[in-house]
Amino acid sequence: MRKLFVYLRAYRRESILGPLFKLLEAALELLVPLIVAAIIDRGIAAGDRAGILRMCLLLVGLGAAGFAASVTAQYFAAKAAAGFAKDVRHALYAHIQSLSFTQLDELGAATMMTRMTSDMNQVQTGLNLTLRLLLRSPFIVFGAMIMAFTIDAPSARIFALAIPVLLVIVFAILLACVPLYRRVQERLDGVLGAARGNLTGARVIRAFNREDAEIDGFDARGGALEAIQTRAGRISALMNPVTYVVINLAIVALLHTGAGRVDAGGLTQGQLVALYNYMAQILVELIKLANLILSVTRAVACGNRVEAALETPSAEASPQAAPVTPDGADAVTFEDVSLRYAGAGGDALHGVSFTAPRGSFVGVIGGTGSGKSSLVNLIPRFYDATQGRVLVDGADVRAYPARTLRGKIGVVPQQAVLFRGTVRENLLWGDEAASDAALWAALASAQAKELVQARSGGLDAPLEQGGRDLSGGQRQRLTIARALVRRPEILILDDSASALDFATDAALRKALRALPGKPTVFIVSQRTASIRLCDTILVLDDGRLAGSGTHEELLKTCEVYREIYASQYKKEDAS
Repeated sequence: MRKLFVYLRAYRRESILGPLFKLLEAALELLVPLIVAAIIDRGIAAGDRAGILRMCLLLVGLGAAGFAASVTAQYFAAKAAAGFAKDVRHALYAHIQSLSFTQLDELGAATMMTRMTSDMNQVQTGLNLTLRLLLRSPFIVFGAMIMAFTIDAPSARIFALAIPVLLVIVFAILLACVPLYRRVQERLDGVLGAARGNLTGARVIRAFNREDAEIDGFDARGGALEAIQTRAGRISALMNPVTYVVINLAIVALLHTGAGRVDAGGLTQGQLVALYNYMAQILVELIKLANLILSVTRAVACGNRVEAALETPSAEASPQAAPVTPDGADAVTFEDVSLRYAGAGGDALHGVSFTAPRGSFVGVIGGTGSGKSSLVNLIPRFYDATQGRVLVDGADVRAYPARTLRGKIGVVPQQAVLFRGTVRENLLWGDEAASDAALWAALASAQAKELVQARSGGLDAPLEQGGRDLSGGQRQRLTIARALVRRPEILILDDSASALDFATDAALRKALRALPGKPTVFIVSQRTASIRLCDTILVLDDGRLAGSGTHEELLKTCEVYREIYASQYKKEDAS
C-alpha cells in the first residue's frame, strides 16, 4: 500500500496539522490528573474553596482548549482522507480505462467495482483514523506511564508491566486478522459478481425458471462470506475483553500497592487518584488503539488490492507518434491472423487473411460463435492478434497510438448502449465539436431523423440510462448515428441492425453508400439480405475463413454460405 501514499502529497499540510492538533489535545489531557490531585491534596485537604474554584476553572479551560484542538484535528484529518480517496479513485478509474479488453475480462467487473467502492471506503476510513489516533494513542499511553513515574516510581512499575502485555495481545490479534480481512474482500468480490450477473440476466433466469438455482448459488457465496467474516469478527472481538481484563487487574494491583503507600505516608490520596486516572486513560487509549489497528488492518488489505489494480500494466501501451502509411494502401488487411482469448482452450480465429480496399463494403457472416465479432474487434485493437498482423492503411494497428487508430474508426457494437442524458449528448460522443447540422445529417443517414423529430425537445430530448425508453430498433439507429457523427474512415456495424425491419435496413445500407468520404464499411450480420450487395463477403465457420467473394460467387463455391442462404430463403432460390 506504500505506493498509494504518493497521492497524499497534495494534502501534506493537512496530514501534518491533523496529528499535531491531536497531540496538543493529548498533552492537555495528561495535565488533568495532576490538577485533580492538586484539588484533593491542596484544596480539599486545606479547605481552600478559592483554590478549588481556580482549579475547576482551569479544568474547564483545558476542556475547551482540548475540544477546539480535537475539532481542528478532525477537520484536517477528514480533508486529507477524503481528498486522498478522491485522487486514488480518479487514478484507478483512469487506469481501468487504459486496460485492454483482455485484461478487463481477466480482472472482472465485480472486483473492479469492489476496489473502487468498498475497498476505497475502507482505505479512507483507515487513513482518517490513522491521522487522528496513530500518534495520539501511543503518546497518551507512554505519556501516562512517564507521568506515573514522576508521581511515584514503585507504583508506576505496574504500568511498565501492564503496557508490554497489552501490546503483545494487540499485535497477536492484529497478525491473526490481516489475512482474514484480505479473504473477506476477495469473497465480497464473488458476492458482487453473483449479484451483478443475476441482475443483468434477470429475464433469462426467469425465462428458464432458474430462480431457485441462482438463489442457492448466491446463498452459497453469501454463506462463505459470512463464515470468513464471522471468523475474523470472533478474533477481533477478543481485543476489548482481553485488554479490559489486563487493565482492570493492573488497576487492582495499583490500588492495592497505592493503599499501602498512602498508609506509609509515601503517597498522598490525590497522587493515588492521579495514578488511577492515568491508568484509566491508558485503558481508553489502548481500546482506541486496538480498534485503530483493526481498522488499519482492513485498510491495508484493501489498499493492497487497489495498489495491485493500479500496478496492472496496460496491455494497450502504444507509440506516441502515428506511423507513416504508404499511399494507396488498402483500408484493412488481415495477414494470417489468429486470436485466442485469455484462459480459452482454443483459438477464436484461425489463420484469417483478407484485404478490404478503401471505400469497399465488406460483409461478415457466419453461425453463432463463428468469430464474427472477434474478427472486427481486432481492427480497432480491442484485442490483439495472438498470431499474424492486422493492418490499417498499410500499417500494423500496434504501431498506432490508440487515440489515432480509434479516431479513424466508428464502431457500433452488438449491444446498443446509450447513456442517461439528451440525444445531443449521446451523439456528441462521436465528435464533441459536431454542429447541429452534422448531428441531423448523421441521424438522417442512420434512419433516425424522424424518431428524434417526433420526441419533445428534438436533439435535447432526454434519454433514460441504456435507452430504456426506446425500442431495440430505435436504440440501434441512434448508436449508428453516434458512430456516423465522427465521419469515420472505417465503419464497423457489428450486427447492429438486427432489430431493424427489412425496409429500414435496406434504406440504411443505401444511405451508407451515399456517405461523403466513402468510408470502408464492415457489416456483421446473420442475415444474408443485409450483406448480399457487399463488395466482399467473408464467411466464417468455427473461427476459420470458409469463403470470401461476392454473393453470387459464394453461392457457387461456399457450402457454408449456401446453407445459411438456404435456411433463410426457399431451397429453389438457393439453387
